[in-house]
Amino acid sequence: MELPLVVGVDGSCSSLRAVDWAMDTAVVHGVSLRLVHAFLWQRYEAVEPAGAPGRHSARAVAENILEAAARHARRRAQEVEISTLALPEDPVRALLNEGRNASMVVLGSRGRSRLAGLLLGSVSLAVAARADCPVVVLHDEGDEGNDASGTRPRVVLGVGRPDTGPQAVRFAFREAEARRWALYAVRAWRRPAQDNADRSPPAGETVRHHREKAAEVLEDALAESQRDHPRVEVRPQVTEGLAGQVLLDASRGAGLLVVGARRAHGYAGLQLGRVAHTALHHAGCPVAVVPQRG
Repeated sequence: MELPLVVGVDGSCSSLRAVDWAMDTAVVHGVSLRLVHAFLWQRYEAVEPAGAPGRHSARAVAENILEAAARHARRRAQEVEISTLALPEDPVRALLNEGRNASMVVLGSRGRSRLAGLLLGSVSLAVAARADCPVVVLHDEGDEGNDASGTRPRVVLGVGRPDTGPQAVRFAFREAEARRWALYAVRAWRRPAQDNADRSPPAGETVRHHREKAAEVLEDALAESQRDHPRVEVRPQVTEGLAGQVLLDASRGAGLLVVGARRAHGYAGLQLGRVAHTALHHAGCPVAVVPQRG
C-alpha cells in the first residue's frame, strides 16, 4: 500500500475522528496522509464551520480548516507525511476524484449538518457508494478506541455471493495482517422459506446442506488470501440469518467491518447493495466498503 490515505475534513468532530483513525492507519501501513476540503462543503451542510469569520473567502475558510486538521493529526503521530488540498468543487466529486489515486478514503459519518437525526450524511453515503477505492466511514458514536493500536483486535469480513470479486477479502486480510488483528470471516445463509415435502430431504438434512454449502463458499473465498497471508489468524463463521443482521451481530466490539459493494460499469448512480447499506447505517464500528468487480 503506497498510495496515500485521503481524509475528507470539514472542521466537524466527526471529520476529526476520521483524521485520528486515518492517522493511525497511515502509521500502520507506512503511507502518507492527504487532508482534503472542498469549498462548497458549507453549501452541502447548511452552516459555516464554527468560528469562521463571515467576511473571509471560501479559500481562507478552507485553509483554516485544513491547517487545524493537520495540527490535530500531527499531535497523534509525527512520522507520517501530511499534505493538504483545498478544492473549489462539490465535496462528493472532489473526494471521488481524489480516491482514484488513494489507497482508501476515510470519512466521518456526518459533517456539519443540522439534520442530526440522520444516521449517515449524504457525502459519506455518496462517496462510499461510488468510489473506485475502499471507503472507510466512522460513526459519531461507537468508534472510540477503535484505532490501529489494537484496542479491539478484530477485523470482521462479510463474504458475499460466490460470483463477487475478491477485492474485499484481500483488503480485509491486508488490514488484519498490518494491524496484527484476528480476522473473523462471516458467511450468512438462509434455508428456503418452504420445502417441497415430496422432493426435499428431511428438515435436518436440509439445514445441514445449506450450512455446508455456505461453508464451502466461505472456504473458497478465503483460500487465495490465506495462502498469501499465512500469519493472519482466520476464524470462519457460518451463521443462519439475514446477512445484514448477522454482520452487525458479528461486528459488535470489532475494530473494523469490511463489506464489498458491486460496481457495474457505466452506471453513475449509488452502488452499495443491501448489506453494505445496512452496515454503513447501523454498525457500531468503522465500516470499510470495498468496490467489487468481477
